[in-house]
Amino acid sequence: MYKTPCSRLSGLLGVSVKQKLAQNIPRCNQTTRSLIQLHRRDPSNWLTYQHLNFLKRQYVAKSNSELHQRAIPKQAPVLTIVDERDDSVERQVQRVPAIDPVLTDADPQLEDATSKAQPEISTLKAATEDAALTKTSMSSTVGNVDETPHVHVETEKAREARLDRQWKQLKLNLGDLPDIYARLAKIKLTALVVTTAAAGYAMAPVPFDPVTFFVACLGTGLASCTANSINQYFEVPFDSNMNRTKNRPLVLGQISPLHAVSFALACGVPGVALLTLAANPLTGFLGALNIFLYTSCYTPLKRLSITNTWVGAVVGAIPPVMGWTAATGCLDPGALLLGGFLYSWQFPHFNALSWNLREDYSRGGYRMMSVTHPGMCKRVALRHSLGLIGLSTLAPVLDVTTWTFPIISLPINLYISYLAFRFYRKGDRNSARKLFFCSLWHLPMLLLLALTCKKPRKDQKDTALTPASAPLTLPS
Repeated sequence: MYKTPCSRLSGLLGVSVKQKLAQNIPRCNQTTRSLIQLHRRDPSNWLTYQHLNFLKRQYVAKSNSELHQRAIPKQAPVLTIVDERDDSVERQVQRVPAIDPVLTDADPQLEDATSKAQPEISTLKAATEDAALTKTSMSSTVGNVDETPHVHVETEKAREARLDRQWKQLKLNLGDLPDIYARLAKIKLTALVVTTAAAGYAMAPVPFDPVTFFVACLGTGLASCTANSINQYFEVPFDSNMNRTKNRPLVLGQISPLHAVSFALACGVPGVALLTLAANPLTGFLGALNIFLYTSCYTPLKRLSITNTWVGAVVGAIPPVMGWTAATGCLDPGALLLGGFLYSWQFPHFNALSWNLREDYSRGGYRMMSVTHPGMCKRVALRHSLGLIGLSTLAPVLDVTTWTFPIISLPINLYISYLAFRFYRKGDRNSARKLFFCSLWHLPMLLLLALTCKKPRKDQKDTALTPASAPLTLPS
């Protein structure tokens, strides 16, 4: 039968593939058997989720008020023989000749010979003592010739103590989980984020819907918990070097990385889904974008460039925009104005905070303005403090508030600008601390004043004017 070239080629390929498989199958079997034997010998080395590259992290455990880096236990080290002898030093040891045994005094014939040999015996004794002294002095410098080499043998008890310092079984108490989750999610920062989102919803020119308001706040809070948890997961090695962050749950080993990432996913997936389905897709997109910017842009940029501060300011400016879009379903100039308030406010707030934490940030390897560009840090804080005055004046122009708002907000904006100017001129810890504490109450006050001066909606104006403008009719 005649075979075509294609059939011949396929036959050759089949034979080559079969040969390759026949060669590789014994190797695979041998590898599998070795892995099984390894795991049977040491059950602690079973493959876990933490061995994956994405979750492969080193932890720091706090023991006896000291931080110890946790590492994977290695195999028992090969015993190293330490020989203290130095062959480069020439040893000169005087050889002592052997002394014949002395007969007992009962033999009177040898008394004469013993008395004659007494001087020679004294000489040999002296030579022996000199040789001993020489040997002792040489052993102090080049080591004893007859001494066995020093071998460091680790006892089983010492080995267990060493491994206990490296690895400790994680004992998680369910009663501690709420506090651990709260610190993992940075609950105070999350509360501030939810407050700004609520302010954005309240400032939107639409009727208030309690269900949508609750959904927007809950979804924004869950997204913030996700971003903060993943941020702490990535920064464990660096947080352990900073006094401000060394007591975080992942640094102390109070929770495993798998648990932390699972908690982040359990918050992020329902949060984004809730914003997308219960509010609108635009709000869900902004929530997912905020998680991405915080975890994938801001977090790695902290160790690369000072632009991380500007990226972080964008992250902080999105929550009020999310509140506005959850209410209206679109991006209006008012939403961008509220985002601008948060964007500018964060520079005097964070620059003043980072100024007194420069040593900590330097130990952690973070490139902050306060560490690498201190002059720019002070200038940017002053510039954006003054920018808050301009943004407050822009609010009535965009029909977000009445003209009362720029007037009543001017005192607090001038005060934070004055503190930012003092921080710019002095650049000391006291001025930075005052500016930071002022920023803590300045933002809630500014948003509250904007809410009290919110411009009424057109339908509210029409409803208010209709009863007054309608003609009076007298009953017949």
